[in-house]
Amino acid sequence: MRERSRPRGRREAGGGGRSAGGAASPRRERRGAPAAGGGRRPAMEEGAADLRQRKKQNCTESDKMAPEERNKENAKLGRSPKYMLIQRFAKLFFGCLAAVTSGMMYAVYLSTYHERKFWFSSRQELEREITFQGDSAIYYSFYKELLKAPSFERGVYELTHNNKTVSLKTINAVQQMTLYPELIASVLYQASGSEEVIEPVYFYIGIVFGLQGIYVTALFVTSWVMSGTWLAGMLTVAWFIINRTDTTRIDYSIPSRENWALPYFACQVAALTGYLKKTLNCSAEKFCYLLVSASTYTFMMMWEYSHYLLFVQAVSLFLLDSFALAQTEKVHEVYKIYLFSLFLGYLLQFENSALLVSPLLSLVAALMLSKCLQMNMKKGTFMSRLLKIMYIYLVLTITVTLNFLLKMFVPHKENEHLLKFIEVKLGLNTTKMKYLWTPYVCMLAAFGVCSPELWMTLFKWLRLKAVHPILLALILSMAVPTIIGFSLWKEFFPRIMTELSELQEFYDPDTVELMTWIKRQAPVAAVFAGSPQLMGVIKLCTGWMVSSLPLYNDDDLLKRNENIYQIYSKRSAEDIYKILTSYKANFLVIEDSICNEVGPVRGCRVKDLLDIANGHVVCEEGDSYAYSKYGRFCHEIKMNYSPYVNYFTRVYWNRSYFVYRINTVISFQS
Repeated sequence: MRERSRPRGRREAGGGGRSAGGAASPRRERRGAPAAGGGRRPAMEEGAADLRQRKKQNCTESDKMAPEERNKENAKLGRSPKYMLIQRFAKLFFGCLAAVTSGMMYAVYLSTYHERKFWFSSRQELEREITFQGDSAIYYSFYKELLKAPSFERGVYELTHNNKTVSLKTINAVQQMTLYPELIASVLYQASGSEEVIEPVYFYIGIVFGLQGIYVTALFVTSWVMSGTWLAGMLTVAWFIINRTDTTRIDYSIPSRENWALPYFACQVAALTGYLKKTLNCSAEKFCYLLVSASTYTFMMMWEYSHYLLFVQAVSLFLLDSFALAQTEKVHEVYKIYLFSLFLGYLLQFENSALLVSPLLSLVAALMLSKCLQMNMKKGTFMSRLLKIMYIYLVLTITVTLNFLLKMFVPHKENEHLLKFIEVKLGLNTTKMKYLWTPYVCMLAAFGVCSPELWMTLFKWLRLKAVHPILLALILSMAVPTIIGFSLWKEFFPRIMTELSELQEFYDPDTVELMTWIKRQAPVAAVFAGSPQLMGVIKLCTGWMVSSLPLYNDDDLLKRNENIYQIYSKRSAEDIYKILTSYKANFLVIEDSICNEVGPVRGCRVKDLLDIANGHVVCEEGDSYAYSKYGRFCHEIKMNYSPYVNYFTRVYWNRSYFVYRINTVISFQS
């Protein structure tokens, strides 16, 4: 009877107001009923429901109120809604056209510059492949193997169980070298039927150049969204191209992972910038959210260092949220995207433990846990106020503790070598990593010049009274970037055209002769030893097995590289022979450029570093020099005397390379 009479009572209350006994409204009855029963709804569920309801209300209210406010403003200015609609459409159309055109022109510029630099179209396949150096050669060699495989599934299996690249070692090349770009490129090349239209190498570098165009377009859009004018985007693109040596590494190694990954990160930044804007309708917000999700995950799959860059971004979002400069609900939605991308990346990257112990996962987990504690805490209490004050300290403490615990229980040797590579190879030197932040410096500089809001803030701070600050800000936000643009055009456009018109020469006959000799004279089952950079080129151009690779995330490969580099140290012939035969090497390649290297700074050459590591450096009276009872191996082996001729036999040489066969039967006859 109670359940049936309760709705009727509500209708009566709604029709006739409160009863004589002061009956409460239906909302109060619902809130008071559980209390009468002795129970209470959990605070966490209430908080989550309030967040969802508030988000839904804000979305619908913004969709309803925005047209009304615009119509009122247009009525005050004497403009019709139709006129404003045409104006907005024209601004959007020309802005998008400028963004897409900028990206396409930059991709064409890179392609033209690459052709002028290497004469790519007029060279044979071997000469084209030699332009890929070091790890870039390895990446492209696996792309070739995928295209040669009888099926895509067979090609992927051979890469994940690869025993034809490094001697005495089976590697999962997809996991260790992050070969997802090559998998995608090979699928697109075969699925699009491009075999009869374009050569594989042109298709491969064309994708990379296209991604660089998307990179520029994304920077354009980000600056446009921040400033409100697409003039900022044009200025960003101009500064990006002018500072190309600092904004990209496309000149040095086309297949490098960052050239594949950073365009997706730029798209993520553009979508995230739009998503965090407060004046955004529901459709645009959903589109930005989906684009942030897709680009975050793709960026994480393309580059093994991506989670470190996303960690820096997460810290920035955390600070914005802490100082109430961004909407908390949206920031926490981005945190969920991070978690989803890490989880999916962990599964699809063959349970990559580096993602589990990454600082990004620890930080996001700490932020979510701290948020749950805040929502579960009763408002107005001393603990809730203390938690609000100590929020930043709490997040940092949980992050450090959680990361420490994960590293204790999760095997993460690969992640340690990743950090070691960053610290030793890059030295945490910002000048060597400037291609990561310089594009965004260009973008922020353009935003600062073109944003009317920043100009108004500056004028209000200066307290200008002669001219109205709003009018002056609008004028300067248009005039200053226009003047800068014309000055850049006048100074740098002739330089760019001169750069494209110059016919450069890239010709390496010694390397071509070496690769030709290997393909014609070396046995198919031969294993070559030498510097990791040269081994990558040998693997690409000949397909022969090598003893080392230019990789820095594997313990065994790092040790191999260190040991094989001893051919340029002051070690005995017997020591070098034992090292090479332990890796089943049949041929040794000595590079004259390393052996006779004359660096600008003494102590930084390969042979100097080896002498220091081997303890062959003696310091006396402020001077240091190398000392050992053995001569430098790469010099002594060229003399053709015992005991070097007993272990090694020279079979080929030119101006740059000396190739020695490693003897299986050692003869000590003088």
